[in-house]
Amino acid sequence: MIAAALRMVAVLAVMAWPAMAEIRIQEVTSPGGIRAWLVEDHNIAFTAMNIRFLGGTSLDDPARRGAVNLMTALIEEGSGEMDAQAFARARDGLAADFRFDSDLDGVGVSARFLTENRDAALDLLHQALTRPRFDPDAIERVRGQVMSVLRGKAKDPEAIASQALMARAFGSHPYGSDGTGTEASVTALTRDDVVAAWKGALARDRIFVAVAGDVTAAELGPMLDRLLGDLPATGLAQPGRAALNAQGGIEQIGFPGPQSSIGFYQGGIRFEDPDYFAAAVLNEIIGGDRFNSRLMDELREKRGLTYGVGTGLAAFDHGEMLSGRLATANDRVGEAIQVIRDQWADIAAHGVTQAELDAAKTYMTGAYPLRFDGNGRIASILVGMQILGLPVDYPATRNQRIAAVTLADVARVAKRLIRPEQLFFVVVGDARL
Repeated sequence: MIAAALRMVAVLAVMAWPAMAEIRIQEVTSPGGIRAWLVEDHNIAFTAMNIRFLGGTSLDDPARRGAVNLMTALIEEGSGEMDAQAFARARDGLAADFRFDSDLDGVGVSARFLTENRDAALDLLHQALTRPRFDPDAIERVRGQVMSVLRGKAKDPEAIASQALMARAFGSHPYGSDGTGTEASVTALTRDDVVAAWKGALARDRIFVAVAGDVTAAELGPMLDRLLGDLPATGLAQPGRAALNAQGGIEQIGFPGPQSSIGFYQGGIRFEDPDYFAAAVLNEIIGGDRFNSRLMDELREKRGLTYGVGTGLAAFDHGEMLSGRLATANDRVGEAIQVIRDQWADIAAHGVTQAELDAAKTYMTGAYPLRFDGNGRIASILVGMQILGLPVDYPATRNQRIAAVTLADVARVAKRLIRPEQLFFVVVGDARL
């Protein structure tokens, strides 16, 4: 329901990677001290790079909400002596692809380029990161696009439910408000606000980098300094720990239509917690990606209450939660909420069955290798691994960690994590409760 994970971008080349146990991740440190992870593959003359600057939209001044989001959307709208059109022509002439995005916890930069154009592509990306123009006409054009997004969210019951849930969960912390901003805050943003967001968000003290493809470790070190070495040494302070409102209940927001969108949450678990992998397996059983999760069976198959329901463990940089979502007919919202509450109580009291555990582990271990289907996805995964503090051998050992989870582990974590009294529901629609 809540996007914490890194944004995946379209992969420009799909490669036949070896088995995960054979993927060799090298740790590279540039002469200037910038660290990166590298997976070499010289079968295709193509490289993918993924950069993550921690902080993201959570760095916004509360009075200038949306500044980081607007800034990120403007980075590619001209730099140096090039306006937006000239920059686009230069990028396309190199057959390069640059993507810039932001979320609650970071600003992401992804680059894809051919080996023959690598130096020129890196120079162009460096220019975008260090010399963005933020031209007035570009600011107004992109501001208009952001305003259109905000108006669209205001008409989307799922988006309304998601934001209301985050506001209830995290209150005045930046997680509790939309990083896109509001129509009022985005309208008020000035070029100075955008420049301040750029200087505060893109700094060397918060960089994580991963590269996959046709480049060696010896080549990568100087590339990192060339690309990132003259960014500011430090940026804005991180927002600090987010306190979760863990009191259960229901909030209803009226919205016309035949069905209601429902979001729900309770407290979560930190990734570094020793029980995290057992919790991940438990979440897969409750409402993960499989069609035969517990909630899908109870809500869809047995009762026809919804087309789909899903849950997820959100491990943000400064807080965590277990959340879920579904939609159902207005006259069946109360029944759906009661089914979820009943399942929460049953799992907390009795855990899950061996058959459920075996099915979840089979799915999780079987699906994992499919993530490593191209250099773009690998670079993105490696950045996420670094942020989470995982070791370089994690791709080879992850499935062993999942396979090692026992029924007793899941039962223990269920008693600890699943809290029926904490369940809070946001209902957006004309439900009859």
